[in-house]
Amino acid sequence: MEKRRSRPPDIGWLRQVGERLLRWWLVKMLGTVLGMAAFFAAYFWLLRHPLFPVTEMPLIAIDRHVSFWPEALPLYLSLWFYVSLAPALLIDRCELVTYGLAAATLSVIGLGCFLFWPTAVPQPDVDWSQHAAFGFLKSVDASGNACPSLHVAFAVFSAVWLARVLRQMGASGAARMLNWLWCGGILFSTVAIRQHVALDVLGGIVLGAVVAAAQVRLLRAFSGPAKIIGPAVP
Repeated sequence: MEKRRSRPPDIGWLRQVGERLLRWWLVKMLGTVLGMAAFFAAYFWLLRHPLFPVTEMPLIAIDRHVSFWPEALPLYLSLWFYVSLAPALLIDRCELVTYGLAAATLSVIGLGCFLFWPTAVPQPDVDWSQHAAFGFLKSVDASGNACPSLHVAFAVFSAVWLARVLRQMGASGAARMLNWLWCGGILFSTVAIRQHVALDVLGGIVLGAVVAAAQVRLLRAFSGPAKIIGPAVP
C-alpha cells in the first residue's frame, strides 16, 4: 500500500505580510508610538498622584494556586510587541481609524477607573533582590493602577483584532491558535510575576473584550462583511 504523504501547511497567507506592513507604514508607526507615549504619560501621572485613597486588591483562590514564576517575565514584556501587530497589518482605512478610536476608548475607560478608584496589589512574599531582571520593571511600574489590568485589557483587545486580521488573510489554523495562546500566556504572566492579582486580570479581560467586540460590531455595521485578501477561509 502506498504510504500517504502528509499535506504541507498552507503558507500562502504569509506572502501578504510584507505588503500589509508597508502599506501606510509611517502613519501606523507614528500612531502606535505617539499613542503609547500619550498613554504612558497619563498612566504614570495617575500612578504617582492618586486623587483618592488606594484600595488594596484582595487575593482569591487562583492567586494562591499560581506560584511565582520569574521565567514568565519575557511573556509579560512581549505585550509591547504583541499590541503593535494588529495595527501594523491593517490595510483598510476604515479599520485603521476604528482601531485607533477603540484603543483610545479602552485607554480612557481604564485610566478613568484609576482616576476615581486607584488600586494596588498586595506586596508579595518575594525577595526581589534575588531577581535582578525585575529591577527596571519595579522601578518604573509600581504595583498600582491594578484593576482593571490594562496589560490584560490590551492583550485581549489585540487578540480580538489580530484574530480578525488573520481571518481576513486566510491564515492557517496554527497561526490563529498561536495568537490566542500568546494572549493567554501574557494574561498568565501578569499573575505569575506578581504584577497583578486574578481579579485585576478578570477586570482586564472584560474591559478588553467588551471594547473590541463593540468596535468590531460597529465596523461591520458601517462597512459590511470584512474584505478577504488572499485565499478564502474554508
